[in-house]
Amino acid sequence: MGAEPKRTEEWADVTPDAARRLVTAAVAAFAERGYHATTTRDIAGRAGMSPAALYIHYRTKEDLLYRISIVGHRAALDLLRRAQRPGTGPATRLADAVRAFVRWHAEHHTTARVVQYELGALGEEHYAEIVGLRRETDAEIRGVIEDGVASGDFAVPDVPGTTLAVVSLCIDVARWFNAEGKRTPDEVGELYADLVLRMVGHRAP
Repeated sequence: MGAEPKRTEEWADVTPDAARRLVTAAVAAFAERGYHATTTRDIAGRAGMSPAALYIHYRTKEDLLYRISIVGHRAALDLLRRAQRPGTGPATRLADAVRAFVRWHAEHHTTARVVQYELGALGEEHYAEIVGLRRETDAEIRGVIEDGVASGDFAVPDVPGTTLAVVSLCIDVARWFNAEGKRTPDEVGELYADLVLRMVGHRAP
């Protein structure tokens, strides 16, 4: 996998600086080794801190994962909502949403891998909160597809199943994207927007 540039703005709301350093260190460690194989000593070492210092800011390793998950899911959901331009047709809205969602998962592929694939390590309460955000994400995509079906722009016999396929296609970019590969995040976004429109049976006039 290509190295993801440090994106400090992603964690701008995490304060103080030591807490932010721990979050960015945890993202790198969880993405590289997986949540369960990562120790608090690993995270503290990457942040240039002692293991004891970690507990000043986070009670447990799971608290760190939750912070990463909540910030990542909210950022992706907000981006998806901002891509919905009022007054445009379902095809344009769906393509814009997919471009934005895919681009985020490519540009932030390290964070996104943790956000999307370490969900099962969260505690029950935190898990329920994140699942709620994921349902809101699904609802954004499903709503556009339903609008397209209602207007006759899309031919989709199974809206829930197609929604699942579209969302899965987008988030899987985080698993394979390589910053040193042949395609840029924008190019992948364009490719996937075209693929999704074909998936929902849209034909350009």
